[in-house]
Parts: sequence; C-alpha cells; structure tokens
Amino acid sequence: MKIMCIGQSAYDITLPLDHYPIENKKVRVQDKVECGGGSASNCAYLLAKWGMDVYFAGVVGNDYYGEKIKEEYQKIGVNTKYLQTSNEYRTTSSYIIANTSVGSRTILTSKDPNIKMDKVIVDDNFDFILLDGYEKDFAMEVINKNPNAIKVLDAGSVKEATVFLAQIADYVICSHDFAEEYGNVKIDYNNFDSIVEAYQEVKKKIKGNLIITLESIGCFTCIDGLYKIIPSIKVKAVDSTGAGDIFHGAFLYSIANNFDILKAMLFSNITGAISVLTIGSRLSIPEISEVEKIYNDIISK
Repeated sequence: MKIMCIGQSAYDITLPLDHYPIENKKVRVQDKVECGGGSASNCAYLLAKWGMDVYFAGVVGNDYYGEKIKEEYQKIGVNTKYLQTSNEYRTTSSYIIANTSVGSRTILTSKDPNIKMDKVIVDDNFDFILLDGYEKDFAMEVINKNPNAIKVLDAGSVKEATVFLAQIADYVICSHDFAEEYGNVKIDYNNFDSIVEAYQEVKKKIKGNLIITLESIGCFTCIDGLYKIIPSIKVKAVDSTGAGDIFHGAFLYSIANNFDILKAMLFSNITGAISVLTIGSRLSIPEISEVEKIYNDIISK
C-alpha cells in the first residue's frame, strides 16, 4: 500500500511566549523551536512515523532550510523521490508566535508566490493521495495516473485550487473557516443548527464525504442521515501549530487501515489533541501507541 502526500513543505521557527507580545516593545525569548512544517508535509511525516509507505511531493530550495527538511524526511522514512530541490526559489519558511498561556499561534509565512514543482513523470502507483491545495498540476498528474486511489483533501482555506480539488476528492476535511466562507454561513459552536447549515451548504457543492474540524470541540459529519459531533479529548493546549495537519494524517492512516468513519474521526481527534501539548508541529506528533491507549480507554468506558 502506497500513499502520496502532495503540497507545501516549509521550515518552522517557533517562538514560545507566555503572552502575546505588545506592539513596539522589545521581547526577550528564552528559546526557539525549529522543525519542518507544511500541511501535506506534516501528514507525510506522521504517516512515515506510524510505519506507512509514504511519498512526499513538493519543492524546497537549495538552502539550509531545504537541507534540514530533507534530513528530517530521510530520518523518519518519507520517500522523497518526488521532492524537488530548486535553485530558483528559497524554501518556504514560517515564523510562529506560540502563546502558551492559551495554546494559540500566530503564523507569519515567507513564501515565494511563484514557487512550483517542475513537470515530472509519475511512474508509481498509489492507493491513497493526500492533497493540501498546493501543487495542483502535479496533483492532477498523480490523480490521472491513479484513478482508483482514495483522495483526501485538507481544505484549510478557500482558494481556487482547493475548491477545484474539493470537487474530485473522496474525503474533504475542511476547517471551520473554510466551511464558513465556502458555505457562506457563520458557525457558532453553541448553536448546533449553525454547524448543520454550514455542512449542508458545503455538501451541496461537493460529491465526496465531508468532515468539518471544529478545533478543540472535535469534528462534525453526517452518517446515515444523522448529524454528529465527534468530541475531542480535553487538554491544556500550549501550541496548536500543526494540529489540523496531524488530524489529517491520522485520518488518512485510519482509513488506510480500514477503520470505520467514527473510529477514524475519534482517533484523529485524539491525535490532534495530544499534539497541542508540545511546541512545534512536527515535534508534537505522538507515537501511535499513545493514541491507541487513549482510544481504547475511551471506548472501554
């Protein structure tokens, strides 16, 4: 079983603070945390860490950050056959302020607007494809080469490529921001009907299965005509960077291992929740044994 993750690869530099900085003030930072990042990239890293045969396709620059990212992939076991190194573009980098008092994060991303994979021949067959809305042309090459592959879309924000890919994905896992904008409905976590309405409006526009992630609340879908919130576990977050990416990676792992949809959603909720306990997106991916233990404890009650 082969999995292809296609999209953005970035290098993250996180500055943990116990409060959000005041403008026009000097702030002393005790430490910084560095690791690779990017939506599809984090998914690939999780899948490799959990023992799956996974490839990543995207672009890094021929620079220090690009080399660090490639070292991480090599160490964890991500196949980088389709990872391109560019002499023209620098590696995308993100500078993250992690407000550890509330677990929120503010991300400043430096990305060349023209960075894109060169055309490449796809000569591998894949069973699952993870998409994050970047590298649309290459994504279509892989999809056309593998028409029977299960396609999972990380729909984080409404942009042209993401909307296009949402029409052909088997699973669209969207953020509540995407659901609000694409469905033109304001979601109120205290109003279940608003979540249902947003789901219905987005579902009208896509053919595949739809799941809306609701941050610390959990995630939402419709199963056999019944609307359900699958709750997350309660944790004290210190850094939410990458939690959504990690949810998507765990979800793909779940369906690749034939979990039913409810188990897949709960398993992914648990994984994402554990991740917010540690600073740094890729560094916060838990061991699968930790997720399994919490999952088994929950369903045994």
